[in-house]
Amino acid sequence: MLLEVNDLNVFYGAIHALQGVSFSLEEGEIVTLIGANGAGKSTTLRTISGLLRSRSGHIRFRGQDISTVAAEQIVRLGISQVPEGRKIFAPLTVQENLEMGAYTRRNPAEIQASMQRVFASFPRLKERINQLGGTLSGGEQQMLAMGRALMSRPKLLLLDEPSMGLSPILTEEIFRIIKEINSQGTTILLVEQNALMALSVAQRAYVLETGSVVLQGSAAEVRDNPQVRNAYLGVG
Repeated sequence: MLLEVNDLNVFYGAIHALQGVSFSLEEGEIVTLIGANGAGKSTTLRTISGLLRSRSGHIRFRGQDISTVAAEQIVRLGISQVPEGRKIFAPLTVQENLEMGAYTRRNPAEIQASMQRVFASFPRLKERINQLGGTLSGGEQQMLAMGRALMSRPKLLLLDEPSMGLSPILTEEIFRIIKEINSQGTTILLVEQNALMALSVAQRAYVLETGSVVLQGSAAEVRDNPQVRNAYLGVG
Protein backbone atom coordinates (compact mmCIF):
# COMPACT_ATOMS: atom_id res chain seq x y z
CA MET A 1 0.00 0.00 0.00
CA LEU A 2 1.43 3.39 -0.99
CA LEU A 3 -0.74 5.58 1.26
CA GLU A 4 -2.94 4.62 4.22
CA VAL A 5 -5.08 7.21 5.98
CA ASN A 6 -6.61 5.79 9.14
CA ASP A 7 -9.26 7.39 11.39
CA LEU A 8 -8.10 10.97 10.74
CA ASN A 9 -9.60 13.68 12.94
CA VAL A 10 -8.77 17.31 12.15
CA PHE A 11 -10.14 20.44 13.83
CA TYR A 12 -10.26 24.11 12.90
CA GLY A 13 -10.68 25.52 16.40
CA ALA A 14 -13.93 23.98 17.63
CA ILE A 15 -14.97 22.84 14.15
CA HIS A 16 -14.49 19.10 13.61
CA ALA A 17 -13.45 19.25 9.93
CA LEU A 18 -12.44 15.60 9.42
CA GLN A 19 -14.30 12.99 11.42
CA GLY A 20 -12.56 9.63 11.35
CA VAL A 21 -11.60 9.70 7.67
CA SER A 22 -9.99 6.50 6.38
CA PHE A 23 -8.93 5.52 2.85
CA SER A 24 -5.97 4.10 0.96
CA LEU A 25 -4.11 4.26 -2.36
CA GLU A 26 -2.24 1.51 -4.13
CA GLU A 27 0.83 2.41 -6.14
CA GLY A 28 -0.07 3.47 -9.69
CA GLU A 29 -3.71 4.36 -9.00
CA ILE A 30 -5.72 7.49 -9.56
CA VAL A 31 -8.11 7.82 -6.63
CA THR A 32 -10.56 10.71 -6.36
CA LEU A 33 -12.25 12.34 -3.37
CA ILE A 34 -15.56 13.92 -4.30
CA GLY A 35 -18.04 15.89 -2.26
CA ALA A 36 -19.63 19.30 -1.83
CA ASN A 37 -17.72 22.43 -0.81
CA GLY A 38 -16.83 22.15 2.86
CA ALA A 39 -16.93 18.35 2.89
CA GLY A 40 -13.28 18.13 3.95
CA LYS A 41 -11.57 17.26 0.66
CA SER A 42 -8.94 20.03 0.66
CA THR A 43 -8.43 19.60 4.40
CA THR A 44 -7.59 15.95 3.76
CA LEU A 45 -4.93 16.85 1.18
CA ARG A 46 -3.44 19.57 3.37
CA THR A 47 -3.20 17.14 6.29
CA ILE A 48 -1.45 14.50 4.16
CA SER A 49 1.07 17.08 2.93
CA GLY A 50 1.84 18.27 6.47
CA LEU A 51 0.28 21.73 6.18
CA LEU A 52 -2.33 20.79 8.81
CA ARG A 53 -1.97 18.53 11.84
CA SER A 54 -4.48 15.88 12.80
CA ARG A 55 -5.61 15.64 16.40
CA SER A 56 -5.74 11.85 16.10
CA GLY A 57 -5.40 9.12 13.51
CA HIS A 58 -2.49 8.10 11.32
CA ILE A 59 -1.14 8.71 7.82
CA ARG A 60 1.30 6.10 6.51
CA PHE A 61 3.26 6.57 3.31
CA ARG A 62 5.14 3.53 2.03
CA GLY A 63 4.77 2.04 5.50
CA GLN A 64 6.16 5.08 7.36
CA ASP A 65 3.97 7.07 9.73
CA ILE A 66 4.15 10.68 8.48
CA SER A 67 1.41 12.08 10.74
CA THR A 68 3.84 14.40 12.54
CA VAL A 69 6.49 14.83 9.83
CA ALA A 70 7.25 18.40 8.66
CA ALA A 71 5.84 19.46 5.28
CA GLU A 72 9.29 19.93 3.72
CA GLN A 73 10.33 16.43 4.74
CA ILE A 74 7.09 15.00 3.31
CA VAL A 75 8.09 16.49 -0.06
CA ARG A 76 11.49 14.82 0.30
CA LEU A 77 9.77 11.50 1.01
CA GLY A 78 7.89 11.73 -2.28
CA ILE A 79 4.57 13.59 -1.86
CA SER A 80 3.86 16.82 -3.75
CA GLN A 81 0.69 18.91 -3.73
CA VAL A 82 -0.78 21.13 -6.43
CA PRO A 83 -2.83 23.54 -4.31
CA GLU A 84 -6.30 24.82 -5.02
CA GLY A 85 -6.03 28.13 -6.87
CA ARG A 86 -2.57 27.21 -8.29
CA LYS A 87 -0.60 29.59 -6.01
CA ILE A 88 2.23 30.02 -8.49
CA PHE A 89 4.91 32.65 -7.83
CA ALA A 90 3.56 35.48 -10.00
CA PRO A 91 6.73 37.68 -10.03
CA LEU A 92 8.95 34.72 -11.07
CA THR A 93 9.42 33.36 -14.59
CA VAL A 94 8.14 29.95 -15.66
CA GLN A 95 11.66 28.56 -15.32
CA GLU A 96 12.12 30.07 -11.85
CA ASN A 97 8.76 28.66 -10.71
CA LEU A 98 9.82 25.20 -11.87
CA GLU A 99 13.18 25.52 -10.16
CA MET A 100 11.36 26.36 -6.92
CA GLY A 101 9.62 23.00 -7.22
CA ALA A 102 13.03 21.29 -7.16
CA TYR A 103 14.24 23.02 -3.98
CA THR A 104 14.69 19.69 -2.15
CA ARG A 105 17.03 18.36 -4.85
CA ARG A 106 20.73 19.01 -5.33
CA ASN A 107 21.88 17.34 -8.58
CA PRO A 108 21.73 19.92 -11.41
CA ALA A 109 21.69 17.28 -14.14
CA GLU A 110 18.73 15.50 -12.54
CA ILE A 111 16.89 18.80 -12.08
CA GLN A 112 17.44 19.63 -15.75
CA ALA A 113 16.18 16.18 -16.76
CA SER A 114 13.05 16.72 -14.65
CA MET A 115 12.48 20.09 -16.32
CA GLN A 116 12.68 18.45 -19.75
CA ARG A 117 10.11 15.86 -18.64
CA VAL A 118 7.82 18.68 -17.51
CA PHE A 119 8.23 20.39 -20.89
CA ALA A 120 7.39 17.09 -22.63
CA SER A 121 4.07 16.99 -20.74
CA PHE A 122 3.48 20.76 -20.95
CA PRO A 123 5.06 22.06 -24.19
CA ARG A 124 3.32 25.40 -23.68
CA LEU A 125 5.49 26.02 -20.63
CA LYS A 126 8.63 25.58 -22.70
CA GLU A 127 7.32 28.22 -25.13
CA ARG A 128 6.85 30.59 -22.17
CA ILE A 129 9.97 29.67 -20.19
CA ASN A 130 11.02 33.31 -19.65
CA GLN A 131 7.51 34.69 -19.14
CA LEU A 132 6.41 35.85 -15.69
CA GLY A 133 4.04 33.41 -14.01
CA GLY A 134 1.52 36.15 -13.26
CA THR A 135 1.10 36.94 -16.97
CA LEU A 136 0.08 33.39 -17.93
CA SER A 137 -3.52 32.42 -18.66
CA GLY A 138 -5.46 30.42 -16.07
CA GLY A 139 -4.86 27.17 -17.93
CA GLU A 140 -1.16 27.88 -18.29
CA GLN A 141 -0.90 28.71 -14.58
CA GLN A 142 -2.52 25.36 -13.77
CA MET A 143 0.02 23.63 -16.01
CA LEU A 144 2.80 25.54 -14.25
CA ALA A 145 1.50 24.56 -10.80
CA MET A 146 1.41 20.90 -11.87
CA GLY A 147 4.84 21.14 -13.49
CA ARG A 148 6.27 22.75 -10.36
CA ALA A 149 4.96 19.87 -8.22
CA LEU A 150 6.42 17.30 -10.62
CA MET A 151 9.90 18.86 -10.32
CA SER A 152 10.37 17.07 -6.98
CA ARG A 153 9.72 13.75 -8.78
CA PRO A 154 6.90 12.70 -6.44
CA LYS A 155 5.69 9.14 -5.99
CA LEU A 156 2.31 10.61 -4.99
CA LEU A 157 0.80 13.76 -6.51
CA LEU A 158 -2.01 15.50 -4.62
CA LEU A 159 -4.19 17.51 -7.02
CA ASP A 160 -6.64 20.01 -5.51
CA GLU A 161 -9.32 21.27 -7.94
CA PRO A 162 -7.18 21.28 -11.11
CA SER A 163 -10.06 22.35 -13.38
CA MET A 164 -11.22 25.28 -11.23
CA GLY A 165 -11.98 28.31 -13.41
CA LEU A 166 -10.98 26.61 -16.65
CA SER A 167 -12.96 26.33 -19.88
CA PRO A 168 -14.30 22.87 -20.86
CA ILE A 169 -11.60 22.55 -23.56
CA LEU A 170 -8.79 23.37 -21.13
CA THR A 171 -10.33 21.07 -18.52
CA GLU A 172 -10.18 18.19 -20.99
CA GLU A 173 -6.55 19.00 -21.76
CA ILE A 174 -5.61 19.10 -18.06
CA PHE A 175 -7.30 15.74 -17.47
CA ARG A 176 -5.57 14.22 -20.49
CA ILE A 177 -2.26 15.31 -18.95
CA ILE A 178 -3.29 13.88 -15.54
CA LYS A 179 -3.81 10.48 -17.18
CA GLU A 180 -0.47 10.82 -18.96
CA ILE A 181 1.38 11.67 -15.73
CA ASN A 182 -0.24 8.66 -14.07
CA SER A 183 0.72 6.38 -16.97
CA GLN A 184 4.35 7.40 -16.42
CA GLY A 185 4.23 5.97 -12.89
CA THR A 186 2.98 8.75 -10.60
CA THR A 187 0.15 7.82 -8.23
CA ILE A 188 -2.51 10.54 -8.00
CA LEU A 189 -4.98 11.56 -5.31
CA LEU A 190 -7.45 13.89 -7.00
CA VAL A 191 -9.86 16.37 -5.43
CA GLU A 192 -12.15 17.77 -8.10
CA GLN A 193 -15.48 19.62 -8.09
CA ASN A 194 -16.22 18.26 -11.59
CA ALA A 195 -17.15 14.83 -10.26
CA LEU A 196 -18.01 13.36 -13.66
CA MET A 197 -14.58 14.29 -15.02
CA ALA A 198 -12.84 12.96 -11.92
CA LEU A 199 -14.69 9.65 -12.09
CA SER A 200 -13.80 9.31 -15.78
CA VAL A 201 -10.05 9.14 -15.01
CA ALA A 202 -9.99 7.52 -11.55
CA GLN A 203 -9.96 3.82 -10.74
CA ARG A 204 -11.55 4.28 -7.32
CA ALA A 205 -13.47 7.01 -5.49
CA TYR A 206 -14.43 8.07 -1.98
CA VAL A 207 -17.36 10.40 -1.29
CA LEU A 208 -16.99 12.83 1.62
CA GLU A 209 -19.88 14.54 3.38
CA THR A 210 -19.32 16.92 6.32
CA GLY A 211 -15.94 15.45 7.13
CA SER A 212 -16.78 11.76 6.84
CA VAL A 213 -16.42 9.11 4.14
CA VAL A 214 -19.97 8.05 3.32
CA LEU A 215 -19.36 5.97 0.19
CA GLN A 216 -16.46 4.23 -1.52
CA GLY A 217 -15.94 1.89 -4.42
CA SER A 218 -14.71 1.65 -7.97
CA ALA A 219 -15.18 4.80 -10.03
CA ALA A 220 -17.88 3.03 -12.04
CA GLU A 221 -19.76 1.94 -8.90
CA VAL A 222 -19.67 5.43 -7.42
CA ARG A 223 -20.66 7.03 -10.74
CA ASP A 224 -23.68 4.72 -11.02
CA ASN A 225 -24.83 5.22 -7.43
CA PRO A 226 -28.24 6.98 -7.49
CA GLN A 227 -27.40 9.36 -4.63
CA VAL A 228 -24.11 10.37 -6.25
CA ARG A 229 -25.80 10.85 -9.62
CA ASN A 230 -28.40 13.08 -8.03
CA ALA A 231 -26.12 15.08 -5.71
CA TYR A 232 -22.91 15.46 -7.70
CA LEU A 233 -23.48 14.53 -11.35
CA GLY A 234 -26.66 16.51 -11.97
CA VAL A 235 -28.65 13.50 -13.15
CA GLY A 236 -31.37 11.55 -11.46
